[in-house]
Amino acid sequence: MTARIHDTAIVDRSADLGDGVVVGAYAVIGSGVQIGDDTEISPHATVLGDTVLGRANRVFPYAAIGFDPQDLKYEGESSRLVIGDRNQFREFSTINRGTAFGGGITRIGDDNLFMTQTHVGHDSQVGSRTVFTNGGTLAGHVEVEDDATIGAFSAVHQFCRVGRHAYIGGYSVITMDALPFCITVGIKPACMGVNRIGLERKGKAPEDIRSIERAVRVLTRSRRNTTQALEELDAEHAGHADVDALIAFIRSSDRGFIRSARRGSRGARS
Repeated sequence: MTARIHDTAIVDRSADLGDGVVVGAYAVIGSGVQIGDDTEISPHATVLGDTVLGRANRVFPYAAIGFDPQDLKYEGESSRLVIGDRNQFREFSTINRGTAFGGGITRIGDDNLFMTQTHVGHDSQVGSRTVFTNGGTLAGHVEVEDDATIGAFSAVHQFCRVGRHAYIGGYSVITMDALPFCITVGIKPACMGVNRIGLERKGKAPEDIRSIERAVRVLTRSRRNTTQALEELDAEHAGHADVDALIAFIRSSDRGFIRSARRGSRGARS
């Protein structure tokens, strides 16, 4: 089986298209692009640059994949975009390559859904099984871990992280790290507790969810500072894989993390 390319599509001779690839009418595939087996590039979609797409991806009309980073420091140096398998890039989504300053690579894992008009900025790192709702936006150098959801028209500031199984509510502005397993919402964002429904849908056991809830209460709703809260979690909850992941996420935070609104403080590094 070979690629099926519409007569009106423009495909550079150096592009590498796998078996079963479909390229629709008026689509553009640029120089050096690599597209894995069974991927569909819809009419009017464009894939450019040093871009690698894995197997069975779907790129919908007017999506722009692999364009130059939107960074004034970018001066045309070599940079890449590496995308895994079975992702969907809906209409008008935009995914930029990396920059030399940020490591040179934007990466996206497997089984992600990028809805209409979503954006992934340069050098961002997106895991697997995430959902970006319409208009969700990442600045450069953002990390989104596995199974996270970015709500509609929400924006994540550069160098911030969104933890695994996190849920970012619609119209939120994320300027610090958003905790794993939690719901974070607001223009002045606050942690609203554990993403229980999301965890249940992903098959988390009830006892695991209760352990996460206890740990999050210590971090966001007690009067302890971050150091004291982590000491308590180490003493009383360490050894649980999800709690250990939560502790590791906080200890590796450079920007601090978003807390509950009730505390009146969004983050601490003490």
